[in-house]
Amino acid sequence: MISYQLSHLGALEAEAIHILREMAAERERPCLLFSGGKDSIVLLRLAEKAFRPARFPFPFLHVDTGHNFPEVIEYRDRRAQQLGERLIVARVEDSIASGRVVEEKGPRASRNRLQTTTLLDAIEAHQFDACIGGARRDEERARAKERIFSHRDEFGQWDPKNQRPELWSLYNTRLRKGEHFRVFPISNWTELDVWSYIQREKIDLPSIYFSHRRTVYRRDGMLYATAPFTELLPGESTFEETVRFRTVGDMSCTGAVMSDASTIEQVIEEVAASRVTERGATRADDRFTEAAMEDRKKEGYF
Repeated sequence: MISYQLSHLGALEAEAIHILREMAAERERPCLLFSGGKDSIVLLRLAEKAFRPARFPFPFLHVDTGHNFPEVIEYRDRRAQQLGERLIVARVEDSIASGRVVEEKGPRASRNRLQTTTLLDAIEAHQFDACIGGARRDEERARAKERIFSHRDEFGQWDPKNQRPELWSLYNTRLRKGEHFRVFPISNWTELDVWSYIQREKIDLPSIYFSHRRTVYRRDGMLYATAPFTELLPGESTFEETVRFRTVGDMSCTGAVMSDASTIEQVIEEVAASRVTERGATRADDRFTEAAMEDRKKEGYF
């Protein structure tokens, strides 16, 4: 008898592909949340392996704050076109214009927290019953409470105390009218796993994930990229620094890290040596309170 043993990445890949196929078999109107960030880029490669040469059984959905990194938006559009898949862009600016949300003002203003309303409105408008996301359990404490098939009620809200057991990788995918799932195929991956998979699969990424010179300013111990909407506080000034981004999101709350890592191999070395999670190091929106992420997730955030 011949015995086959999967590698660590092979086992993670097989689990994620199984989850994607299970979701496609059980839900009628899924979508894939695609931001152009590395985790959702990995989801695209997994979806290719799960469903190609057929078309994906879902469109892409991106909630665009209007304050995203230009390099990431360019990558998002280019990748969707290359794959020939449908991209739906839900814009926070439209939510502001329609009065659904009120835009913050001042130097610390951010549209990041406004995304929840835009996302929930898009889910309702398109009647999505499953949203596939690239969240991982090692990112943040609230993320660690998620199930792989994470239930949301008819208001799009998450109750961490009322989630379904997933023993032996069996998933309860039943829903009542108006409810939906957030599905996380790479829940069991780490940041290092993601980068190792990107290296193995030779996946192209937006350039901001690698070392480059950028005009930045320092605030609350973090480095932020300047943008047309940037308002500096008294005493703040801009300067050039060699940086890269570990995670991407709204520019107003996503910090850079000083880094000379210009190749995937160098990034992997850097990530392996890091003792701070990517969100803990570079996402200001998680610093409002100890339970900032959990509070937003209960309201319907990603």
